[in-house]
Amino acid sequence: MTKQKDRLYLFLFLIVFINGFEAGGYQASLYSIGQTYDLSVTNMGIFASVELLATMLAPLLLGNWADRTGKIKSMIILLSVQTAFSAAVFMSRLEPVFLIGIFFLGLTTSALQFIAIAALADSYPVSGKKKIGFLTSMYALGALVSPLVVSFYLDRGIDWRMLFLSITAGTLIAISGLFITRNEKREEAAISSEEEKNGRTFILAGVLFLCVVMCIYVGFENGFAFFVDTMFTDVLKSSLGKYALSLFWAVMIPSRILVGYLSKHAKKILLSSVIAIPVITCILSQLSSDIAVFLLCIPLGFACGAIYPSVLTTVLHFTGSRTATATGMITVSTGLGGVIFTALTGIMADALGMRGAMIALSSFFILSIGAVVATICLIRKKGL
Repeated sequence: MTKQKDRLYLFLFLIVFINGFEAGGYQASLYSIGQTYDLSVTNMGIFASVELLATMLAPLLLGNWADRTGKIKSMIILLSVQTAFSAAVFMSRLEPVFLIGIFFLGLTTSALQFIAIAALADSYPVSGKKKIGFLTSMYALGALVSPLVVSFYLDRGIDWRMLFLSITAGTLIAISGLFITRNEKREEAAISSEEEKNGRTFILAGVLFLCVVMCIYVGFENGFAFFVDTMFTDVLKSSLGKYALSLFWAVMIPSRILVGYLSKHAKKILLSSVIAIPVITCILSQLSSDIAVFLLCIPLGFACGAIYPSVLTTVLHFTGSRTATATGMITVSTGLGGVIFTALTGIMADALGMRGAMIALSSFFILSIGAVVATICLIRKKGL
């Protein structure tokens, strides 16, 4: 196998990295965007939810289209759309252009995320599972780096729109890479009977339980990530918010890798995480020291990072041969959680204050705990 055959995965990594960079950068820029457009905290939450609404719609609108069109071709089309709208947001100062641009950025990044994972699995049937583990970590890496970059140029008086110029440049590189590598020969498919082990009946209840977990988790993750900088700035009177956001994302990377190695214990890890997150958040919300809150972002991010890979591992008990169906359901639930809970965090912040909003947001994990317990009981009942 030549080195040329392996180049596609590098550009798939780049695509997912850009998605994380856009998400983390938007979160880190939200306070500055709010100042530009004179937004209340409630309206900031609504602005954040516009993109998250699009991420929820993407699997419903574009999943079958990508299968029919071809994964590489569909990614090139989506990256072109992403380039156009990120460039439009960078160049325009009109609020409607920003909202339309953010909607289409959410639509394309969400679609690119699940199409890139599928393309990697198709193109590398031998080494795909290992590569997918790194691919999913690229999102967290992008979300880690972007607040640091945003903080760097904002401190130097550069407009927040620089984020969208960076996204434009990155997507152009990704498009070029996909064109260059699209016709290269890949790995030969390895014949395996491993899928037969998962050829059980599709169990809707189990998938729905895990959709509840992901809906609430992603809602919390977005609510916390979009408003942690605001909490540091307005409540703690500290400039550590963007660094706290990067730290929150940073610890997700080793967390996700570790869960991959400990996949046999995914259910226990999942239960521990949905208990730990509200406990840590309640403690964090009561503190007045910015350093203490900053440090608590480490265990909070570690617990959050463990949920997604644990859910993906656990859902295989219920998918049978319909893995794509289950993944699509989970993807829609994450978008739904992001839309509802991000907007709700802004509303609660205006009504209860930022500390009260964080506590109220974490209280929804009571439903997650119940869903995880129900999932474990169902697995034992079915003997899975």
